[in-house]
Amino acid sequence: MTRVVVVDDQTIVRQGIRSLLTLAGITVVGEAEDGRAAVDLILSTRPDVVLMDARMPRFDGIWALCRLRDLETAVPVLVLTTFDDDDLVLDALQAGARGYLLKDVTLDQLTHAVKTLAAGDTLISPAITERVLRAVRSGALPPEQETPPPQELTRRETEVLRLVAQGYGNRQIAEALFLAEGTVKNHLSSILSKLGTRDRTNAVLKAIRDGILG
Repeated sequence: MTRVVVVDDQTIVRQGIRSLLTLAGITVVGEAEDGRAAVDLILSTRPDVVLMDARMPRFDGIWALCRLRDLETAVPVLVLTTFDDDDLVLDALQAGARGYLLKDVTLDQLTHAVKTLAAGDTLISPAITERVLRAVRSGALPPEQETPPPQELTRRETEVLRLVAQGYGNRQIAEALFLAEGTVKNHLSSILSKLGTRDRTNAVLKAIRDGILG
């Protein structure tokens, strides 16, 4: 059973999301009203997925994402917000969010997103990838901190990463490239190691920055 933490400063929103997820057979193990409370709750409950609002009073979702990253907490976070803003999308992804959805999604879209992250995939839509590309081309994406140059990806690894950037999950990548799903996972592990990133969302960001995907 998938276990979820919901983080939003509005009580009625948290209760609404809880009710919807319960209808879909997903268990909400806790709620938090800001980023600091969220971090404490996540550390104590270790959910499978976190649904996090981006903008909240005091400690917002970006603060919480950065704190979780500093603590090396591997719980996948899906940003769920009303704000369709390029800067906010980029800030969330760079801080470690595994996906980004607006609150006007349907229940089916929300449950699919939760299950996608719980399965170890990310939720990167082609629209988000295009926003990142646009930011790189315009110079709006801030320069990355000094890191060792990435190791060169193989042709197959580049194909896998390109499909990740297009929003494909492991199974879809396997079907598209006629590979076993386990082989796709092995390629992804190699990609993360070569690019020096901890998750596939940041692997896509780094690959776009470095011109591997363009």
